[in-house]
Amino acid sequence: MPDPPIVVGLGELLWDVFPDLRRPGGAPANVAFQAGQLGCRGTICSRVGCDPLGDELVRFLSGQGLATDWVQRDPLHPTGTVTVDASRANHPTYVIHENVAWDHIALDRGLRQLISSASAVCFGTLAQRSATSRATIQEALTEVSRQCLIVYDVNLRQHWYDREWIESSLAKAHYVKLNTDEVTVLSDLLEIGAADHFLFAEAIRQRYQVDVVCVTRGAAGCVMFGDGETVDREGVAVKVADAVGAGDAFTAAWIYGRLQGWPLKAQAAFANEVGAMVASRPGAMPPLRHEFARLAERFP
Repeated sequence: MPDPPIVVGLGELLWDVFPDLRRPGGAPANVAFQAGQLGCRGTICSRVGCDPLGDELVRFLSGQGLATDWVQRDPLHPTGTVTVDASRANHPTYVIHENVAWDHIALDRGLRQLISSASAVCFGTLAQRSATSRATIQEALTEVSRQCLIVYDVNLRQHWYDREWIESSLAKAHYVKLNTDEVTVLSDLLEIGAADHFLFAEAIRQRYQVDVVCVTRGAAGCVMFGDGETVDREGVAVKVADAVGAGDAFTAAWIYGRLQGWPLKAQAAFANEVGAMVASRPGAMPPLRHEFARLAERFP
């Protein structure tokens, strides 16, 4: 039996702090966690503090069967936290605290070795807010193998984005995912001048040589634009517990379907199902390994 594909989540690892509790989170970390539940070797590359919150995160990940070898420890900066307001379940809001450990991810030898052996790498915009982590992410992406799938989940948060970072990220990506609000923002920021999803996606694909652009629409599902192919999938109706991490689960499932060689239509349908399943549970990392396995049996 071949080894499971390595799916790397490169970027922020943190605590989502709700009014009554805290849960592990961070978009790339969520993607790696869910990829692990889907049967890949999900691997988080990030940085946490040498503090009790960092210790607790590492223990949690180890308890879930994820390797923590590439979670760096920072003696100077605290473990990251995000204050989450989930009073509107479908539209949580976030306050992302600054100058934390994941702003200082280092490109060390271990990270270089891992990246070179990855089957897929997922990264976003937020972890590039600091010069240190941005340089690490951008250089790491140049060291992947030719077969590696590079996925850019745009994932704009607060004011933490810049045209230069976004264009550099788009130019390195094979798959790009963003939501309808982000289409509007990037259409203006990149001077594309087309909020229509099809025209926007074609502009992104042609300008930055992206293979597939996916626009997610929450409960309304997603639309994927590939080379000569457009797949429009309706959403999956569920009772939403909170939407935190649902988009990241969608991304992990999309990556999984692509690595399995499924057609784009099956990738979209599976990603919708997985994202909805996570939205129906509290938190970004609910245990769903067995449910995912049963779901995957129905595809492609």
